[in-house]
Amino acid sequence: MADHYLLSIDNGTQSVRALLFDLNGNLAAKSQIHLQAYYSEHPGWAEHDADGYWNAVAAACQQLWRTTAIPRSAVKGVAVTTQRGTVVNLDRHGKVLRPAITWLDQRRVGKPAPLSLWWRAAFKLARVDGTIDYFRREAEINWIAEHQPAIWANTHKYLLLSGFLNFRLCGRHVDSTGSQVAYLPFDYKRHRWAGARDWKWQALRVRPDMLPELVAPGTVIGAITAAAAEATGIPEGTPLVAAAADKACEVIGAGGLAPHIACLSYGTTATINTTTRKYVEVTPYIPPYPAAVPGAYSTEVQIFRGYWMVNWFKEQFGHLEQMAGARQGMAPEAMFDQLVDDVPPGSMGLMLQPYWSPGIRIPGPEAKGAMIGFGDVHTRAHMYRAILEGLAYALREGKERIEKRSGVAVTELRIAGGGSQSDAAMQLTADIFGLPAARAHVYESSGLGAAIAVAAGLGLHRDFEAATVAMTRPGRVFQPIAANQKIYDQLYRRVYLKMYKQLQPMYQQIAAITGYPGLD
Repeated sequence: MADHYLLSIDNGTQSVRALLFDLNGNLAAKSQIHLQAYYSEHPGWAEHDADGYWNAVAAACQQLWRTTAIPRSAVKGVAVTTQRGTVVNLDRHGKVLRPAITWLDQRRVGKPAPLSLWWRAAFKLARVDGTIDYFRREAEINWIAEHQPAIWANTHKYLLLSGFLNFRLCGRHVDSTGSQVAYLPFDYKRHRWAGARDWKWQALRVRPDMLPELVAPGTVIGAITAAAAEATGIPEGTPLVAAAADKACEVIGAGGLAPHIACLSYGTTATINTTTRKYVEVTPYIPPYPAAVPGAYSTEVQIFRGYWMVNWFKEQFGHLEQMAGARQGMAPEAMFDQLVDDVPPGSMGLMLQPYWSPGIRIPGPEAKGAMIGFGDVHTRAHMYRAILEGLAYALREGKERIEKRSGVAVTELRIAGGGSQSDAAMQLTADIFGLPAARAHVYESSGLGAAIAVAAGLGLHRDFEAATVAMTRPGRVFQPIAANQKIYDQLYRRVYLKMYKQLQPMYQQIAAITGYPGLD
């Protein structure tokens, strides 16, 4: 079946990629359309033209056909994977009613309508009333209903970006259970919309008929319509298969199909995930996300704005390396790896806590980032290495929480995302975790995960397990260096694990004095 190819459409935060994979998981062709940055009419808002996403998908596909000799007839199926939590409002005619609110958006509802007395008492007793209030204030549904009631009244379907692109491709309001990571009335344990008596229907001002039909990953949800074929060049009638959100697809695309394999994603949000058939709340009362495998869960721990910090450093302090790389014909990343290599493990005592954006419970909403241990010996290079080390410390802490809650020891690491292309980051990750760290064999791991869903769904491989085994394999493996591991283990246990507890009261005082971040 050498003439069988699978098309993945990967709509990320910064670009849309159209990717062709063969049945062995090799990337056969790729095109990429960079997205215009999100825009904000108000501080903290992050919106994007929803039709602009669709236009970028069409442009990426058309570019793909122009740059590959692979015939379109060889494409046996298509799947979509997208950024999580970005939402779109459609009217009865499928017209977009307002810009998409992206996952980066920070607006909040002022004061949501109260829940019933029974639910308020139950949440207070369980000491999660603050978490529930956070959920209700953060929900885009509630903000639109409160501040744009006319738009909400005209909203026929409320979709995640994945559901919106599925609709544009096949004309049906259908989405994957594996894509439901957002403030929605979703039952994370049973992978379906919440039951009629679930508290989420009170907490969110949405009706069941406004939401799409849900199907498991690997389900054929429709076929490419004539209109979509004209826009994208994908042959009309090509099967469209449900995949999952980008992080979930990235996990299986990196080979993380079993609970002893942890997948670290060094992306805009840094994460550590394992795939399990057991429902495990790594953080109490925070459910695991749906995996890209039917009926499975992803025990994810997030570091918000994880590798965003690396880009922040490059923009603020990395102009010399960027210019030097341009002069020498080297990628800027290679120049930054030289910065890391010039500094010993532990960054000569410089320690970073990477809480650049607050969390819900761990860390709490008062959290801030911190760097301690400065001395006159420290340079930009020490700061850069400390950022990478701080992210790895935080993800190691996530690994230990996953192990404690799941009862399964993590023995293997798979690394994906943009940061995985740095040899320096890979080596210090192996050293900090004390485990071999394997780079995913293809950079486009989330796209490969979507292709695995197509292969399993169309029977081109027997099932998800067979498809993952056939289409993934470790790339270069970095072994921990014993001397470095010893230094990191002491810094992690004796310093890093104590930082948040020691600094949390001061974060609360900072918020009380400055009003940032708002904790009401």
